[in-house]
Amino acid sequence: MGIRDFVRSLRPGDDRALAAEQYAGRESASDRAARLRRERHRSKCAQRAARQGQTWEDKDRAKDRKGCQRITY
Repeated sequence: MGIRDFVRSLRPGDDRALAAEQYAGRESASDRAARLRRERHRSKCAQRAARQGQTWEDKDRAKDRKGCQRITY
């Protein structure tokens, strides 16, 4: 940011135009935070589902190893 940009930023009423020029093509901080939140949520959900699936698989294999048990009512 040069001295001209600094002086220009002090003028009232030109904030949107200045931001549009200066930060064009860049991701805003709020957009970045939202994207990171979504990515973390997806990865945590995938990890949780994988853990639950593995737990189920382990229990199912343990049942298979025990063999057929007699069912009583």
